[in-house]
Amino acid sequence: MSFRTKFITILMSAALAIYTVVGGWISTRAQQPANDPNAQLRIFESVLQHIQNDYVDEPNMDKVRAGALRGLAYGLDPYSTYLTPEQVREFNGNGKSDQVGIGAELSQVASYLYVIAPMKGSPADLAGVRAGDIIEYIDGKATRDISLYDAKQLLNGAAGSEVKLRILRANARPLTLTVKRNTVRAAAAEARVEAGRIGILRINSFAEGDAADVRSRVQELIKQGAQKMVVDLRGTAGGSINEAVAVANLFIKDGLLAETSGREGKILKTFSADPKLAIFSGPVAALIDAGTAGAAEVVASAFMERNRGQVVGEKSFGAGAEQQLYTLRGGDGLLLTTVKWASASGKPFLGEDRARSGVMPSVEVKRPELADAIDPEELTGNDTDPVAKPGQPNDKPEVVPEAAPAKPAVEDIQLKKALELLREPKPMQLQKAA
Repeated sequence: MSFRTKFITILMSAALAIYTVVGGWISTRAQQPANDPNAQLRIFESVLQHIQNDYVDEPNMDKVRAGALRGLAYGLDPYSTYLTPEQVREFNGNGKSDQVGIGAELSQVASYLYVIAPMKGSPADLAGVRAGDIIEYIDGKATRDISLYDAKQLLNGAAGSEVKLRILRANARPLTLTVKRNTVRAAAAEARVEAGRIGILRINSFAEGDAADVRSRVQELIKQGAQKMVVDLRGTAGGSINEAVAVANLFIKDGLLAETSGREGKILKTFSADPKLAIFSGPVAALIDAGTAGAAEVVASAFMERNRGQVVGEKSFGAGAEQQLYTLRGGDGLLLTTVKWASASGKPFLGEDRARSGVMPSVEVKRPELADAIDPEELTGNDTDPVAKPGQPNDKPEVVPEAAPAKPAVEDIQLKKALELLREPKPMQLQKAA
């Protein structure tokens, strides 16, 4: 659908909505509150009546209902969505069991499919997908304005099959990447000791069981003489809140670490440190970036709010939520976010918008190579954008990446800053003993 067609459709919908709202206001001479469910239902019913009575053709009301439900869920958050009956069956484990993905944590930003971070060693990572990429097309199918759930289904397929992604990336023409789907296994944590007895702990995943692996890496660093530690959480997204709390507890011996909240901010569950599980009491610092999301944000926020160490880098993405499926009469369903993860102080990582999402570092250090990342909010979706639909007569050829000579390694200024902080005489205030 062209931008002009989209615009006309939106304009007509807006005109109809204004007509129904203004008509209702004139008849009742009273403005209903914006969140009054009865007022919204009356508007909805009025629109349905116009469709049934005035639309030029006989409408398929099942399709109208499905479209309306998609629209209702679309106005909430990227993870709430309408599911067809077939999708409900698949969600409940009654669908295809041989489907695998590409190994990337995804979200939606300004209606675009957005790569938070590829998992290390995953098919997406090996194919060259990067954090901050916008996936505009999947096998020629546009991802703009479809649900995140639908987009993920397009990415899934049989192991060994290929999927073509058209990528928008900063400072580059649109490029096409071919990714071979495969089973994704989370990469283990990595550990090494730098000069000055500083351990570097790189956490790649917070999947079930990963906290035990991280604990082993920390114990190895202690045996190698590490007296201070950097915990690298960059590009690590998704995972379990329980695993994140267990990792934070390795460094924090007491106090609240995180919580989950529900409707109207009600606290549903709190997570506190167990003194018996803490194994490292030396100075620490954490590294985060825009690819840090979900469970990794739990660890970063705990470090900061428990005054355990500096958090260095860039603002994290902002994720961490749980959904519940509500099955409808027709067999379809609504997958709704009912729980948000939050820091110990109660601030949810997934905010109402990007400005209110994520964790701000205590020491901001931006990597120059990521300074010009594409901001999806600035893309218009217009067919006259510099990025046009594939196959347009005036479309410039897409770029298919080829093997390029290795470039000199870029200095990791975020890690450098964290090491500087730890090497200072009094690098940071330590957590008080229990």
